[in-house]
Amino acid sequence: MSTAIDRLVEACRSGNCPALVARLPSGWAIMGERQVLPGYCLLLPDPVVPHLNVLAAAERDRFLADLGRLGDAVLAATGAVRINYAIFGNLEPALHAHVHPRYAHEPPAMRSNNPWAYDWSQGPAFDVVQHAALRDAIRSHLTTT
Repeated sequence: MSTAIDRLVEACRSGNCPALVARLPSGWAIMGERQVLPGYCLLLPDPVVPHLNVLAAAERDRFLADLGRLGDAVLAATGAVRINYAIFGNLEPALHAHVHPRYAHEPPAMRSNNPWAYDWSQGPAFDVVQHAALRDAIRSHLTTT
């Protein structure tokens, strides 16, 4: 089965993903398609697998360590107050992890809500011109840690 995750990983492999942040030991860090929370990223495993529990212990540890590294980089690059992490795979049945920076300037009702409470259809789409500096800052933090 080909999922959006499979297609994104293939785009990263072929150098055709403008949202690509970095190649990590377990896969690919990319900026999210919608930047509702600036700096929103995903970690995609390579190779693509259905879910976290099919990975052998060492591969799982590597993926989760990379997820933490990506969160550290997003935190450093954005000045967010915290990072929210999510792994679901219900809509796209392939392992991928979400990294959501959370900000002090978010509306009070949203600060303690989950990131999907925002209207993502109204969020700014990733734009290479608009978001390149933030993408590159996250990349820089990943490559220096």
